[in-house]
Amino acid sequence: MTKPITQVATTDITQMMDPGPERRMTLPGFADEFVDFPHYIIRITELIWHDRQVERIHDWYAPDCAIHTLAGDITGAQTVVNNTWATLDAFPDRRLDGDNVIWSDDGDGKFYSSHLITSKMTNSGDSEFGPATGRPILIQTIADCLCKDNQVIEEWLVRDNLAAAVQLGFDPDEIARAQANADRENAFNLVEFHADNRARAATGESLEGESGSASSIAIAALNAIWDTRDWTAANTLYDFRVAATYPGAANLYGPDQIRDWLAPLHAAVTATDIVIEHIAEIPYLGDAKDVAIRWSVAGVHSGSGRYGPATAAPVYILGVSQFRVMNGRIREEVTIWDDLAVRRQIETARLAKGG
Repeated sequence: MTKPITQVATTDITQMMDPGPERRMTLPGFADEFVDFPHYIIRITELIWHDRQVERIHDWYAPDCAIHTLAGDITGAQTVVNNTWATLDAFPDRRLDGDNVIWSDDGDGKFYSSHLITSKMTNSGDSEFGPATGRPILIQTIADCLCKDNQVIEEWLVRDNLAAAVQLGFDPDEIARAQANADRENAFNLVEFHADNRARAATGESLEGESGSASSIAIAALNAIWDTRDWTAANTLYDFRVAATYPGAANLYGPDQIRDWLAPLHAAVTATDIVIEHIAEIPYLGDAKDVAIRWSVAGVHSGSGRYGPATAAPVYILGVSQFRVMNGRIREEVTIWDDLAVRRQIETARLAKGG
């Protein structure tokens, strides 16, 4: 299994316990108990999920907080509370172990975090995937949070639900089809829901990294993969020993395995455009850098690849990638999106055509 990106020094738990005044970060509007911004993110996650102080979500999430997922948006701290309890009913022993927090100061008292999480849990109750199976699973999630005044005010959540479904023993396409059927019964259409997101991905202004920075290397790789589909260019940006994880808990080694994993997806979803929506970069060790990028892709399901016969469905992907850049090349990558929700969009189009 690919070794997860490790925490930077500012998020070391032992240092958080008694960091000394010289290590404290100025966090206007945040509680004094938090040493720095990564500590805030890791600590509130531990209190909610490890200590089961679920109702304290009201302390740390704004009442009107918007949470964006590929399966649809939710709003408000109370909804987060309800969803957390529902998840714990299905997976009572679930943990959210922080692997890395890559963050940025976005000005005006706002801080942005990209929190890579590994979760191990046992399916003891019925879940969004189906009846309880009793199986243990291990998945990765990235939660990107915009925070101000001690609260999350907006969140972009990507979870490897494909890995969860497969590890639980379910057929992901059957789950996607059942979800699309339920959507139709509830007068909801995931393809239509993402219309504005697809338009933004296709025509929106994309952020760029500073020339020569680690961020610019990571962005160039994403553009080569999704926009120009120039693997010759992408290959020069990856270290030959790159370790990467992709949806479905795919553990890949070397640029060739990344290319081969993406090939059936590229065959299925064509005419893709990508927009870079947020960039964060922090030091790692020496001259190495950790980079987090939130991105969106719009495309068309026009080929028979990973998702079955072509439907001509417009497809939207919300993704987050974390990269470790060393000596000018990408040495580690974790890229996550909810591939069940991609399949759900395609099944929605298939149902509309009577398929």
